[in-house]
Amino acid sequence: MRPLTEEETKAFFEKLSKFIGDNVKALLDRADGRYCFRLHKERIYYMSEALMKRSASFGRDHLLTVGTCFGKFTKKKHDFRMGITALEYLAPYCQYKIWLKPSAEQQFLYGHNVMKSGLARITENTPQYRGVVIYNMADIPLGFGISAKSTAECRNADPMTIICFHQSDVGEYLRNEAELI
Repeated sequence: MRPLTEEETKAFFEKLSKFIGDNVKALLDRADGRYCFRLHKERIYYMSEALMKRSASFGRDHLLTVGTCFGKFTKKKHDFRMGITALEYLAPYCQYKIWLKPSAEQQFLYGHNVMKSGLARITENTPQYRGVVIYNMADIPLGFGISAKSTAECRNADPMTIICFHQSDVGEYLRNEAELI
């Protein structure tokens, strides 16, 4: 486990700021202490500084995971892919949100993009190609994606137009579990 290099930090914080903007600082300086991000086996983990100090006594070969995995770097090393385990931390700080109709929830949880026909609400002034957190009508976060259209474009869009590109959803646990069996 090691601190992120400048290149890794830049790629990670660019991706993170797409979803939560300037609220990245709120993740690092919390009321319950200071938190940090560390890299271990191409994955970025989020943990308290106290936990980081305790885990430093373990060798890299013996340490499997520590903290919460926010995602991993692709093989190209400069691309970062956000993991669904980060949803719990992204949802309270997200700037832009999309709410799905009950009929569209299952399609999103199967890994499909969000269509205009499944859109119930969208945050006002959502720009195009910006990170959004997807909610159901009961305000339960289901996953996150990238907005394909701005709020203004959504109003005049055809019902079969893609509004949000799927990135990750809570159904991944089940789909990945099925692959392991």
